[in-house]
Amino acid sequence: MRTFETDPPVVSWEGRELPDAWPDALTRHRVRELWRTVVRVLRGPHDQVTLPAGLPGADRIPRYALQEFHSLPNGNYSKHITHGYGTGFDIVMLGMMKSRWKAFAEALTGCESVLDLGTGAGHSAGAVSEQGIPEVWGLDPSPYLLQHAARSYPDVRFIQGVAEETGFADQRFDGVCASFLFHELPPRITELVLAECHRILQPGGKLVILDPGHEHWNAPVLPLLRRRGWRGLYFRSLANFVHEPFLEAFHRIELRSVLSRHGFNEVCEMNEFPTTQWTAVRS
Repeated sequence: MRTFETDPPVVSWEGRELPDAWPDALTRHRVRELWRTVVRVLRGPHDQVTLPAGLPGADRIPRYALQEFHSLPNGNYSKHITHGYGTGFDIVMLGMMKSRWKAFAEALTGCESVLDLGTGAGHSAGAVSEQGIPEVWGLDPSPYLLQHAARSYPDVRFIQGVAEETGFADQRFDGVCASFLFHELPPRITELVLAECHRILQPGGKLVILDPGHEHWNAPVLPLLRRRGWRGLYFRSLANFVHEPFLEAFHRIELRSVLSRHGFNEVCEMNEFPTTQWTAVRS
């Protein structure tokens, strides 16, 4: 793998000792606390994430990322909750994600160096690596998710950071990708992230984005039921049940136009319910 002096340092996340967050202290012996947590997950309100003392990079995690996304207690910032999220995401998505990540990775065929933004538990970066791309990086603000990712995908370089300010040099990559990231960004951050993608991509480089599609969010219930059956209602209910503070704003964005404004062309949009994949080329 290539290494550049300006690359952010790679930490051995798999063996790093991380502090317990408050959900990690809950056990089956503390029934009252567990019940209160379950009720709050189901009904809200959803609180701002509380970062434990001594968490690496805590001062660089932006406020918008400190949400209880997906109605997870303390969001992406605990050992046990993030482990459950990492292993359970494909189950919640009815087993569809493996094939979606494979198509996502195949869209980057021909690239030599790829950065996966908002890599989470590393499944999307792992799929890109398994595609045979020789240099794959994964970036995420959560040390807990990075630890799970590093343990599962040792061939990927995982670093802590945010998509709008990656720390990489201009034109460092010939591929950038993001799986289920943009619907968790405020619109102003989406603009910054796409500007950053344009900066770190080489001319002619590929940008691949995979996110929830608009159909189950926008379509009336009966037409959705006729077209998609019970799965349509399932994903509509899921989108409305889990806490996604920026989801409505995401579904108002015409991403093709935003990509064009930030210097991306040849935009290909592939809708495969309940996801949409956008592939674009940096001008």
